[in-house]
Amino acid sequence: MISKIKITGTNIPKSHLPFSPAIRSGDFIFISGQASVDKEGNIVIGTFEEECRRSFDNLKVILEAAGLGFDHVVQVRNYVGKQEYLSEFNSIYKEYFEEPYPARTTLIGCLGTLLKFEVDVVAHC
Repeated sequence: MISKIKITGTNIPKSHLPFSPAIRSGDFIFISGQASVDKEGNIVIGTFEEECRRSFDNLKVILEAAGLGFDHVVQVRNYVGKQEYLSEFNSIYKEYFEEPYPARTTLIGCLGTLLKFEVDVVAHC
């Protein structure tokens, strides 16, 4: 049987959907998609930069609840609302991650019309 432990913390944004914000299995933490939401899980609309930074800040809260930081992230999946945001995204991304960068996938234009950015990661403990 696979061991799954839910990561919890008082500052982790709540979700109204049926998923865990993060699960530890073995030496890895799998963090669900983080978007521009407040602590109660309500979507916060803003500029691309604001939504991107809020998403990464939510990610940081979850990593810290697991006792980790961005340097523990080994894989990142990014969902960018529009091609025109890609250059700005890459600049912001480099503020959170350093060489050697995690393995990365970036999908463009797959978020619908509400959100501008979402990110999910796998981190190693």
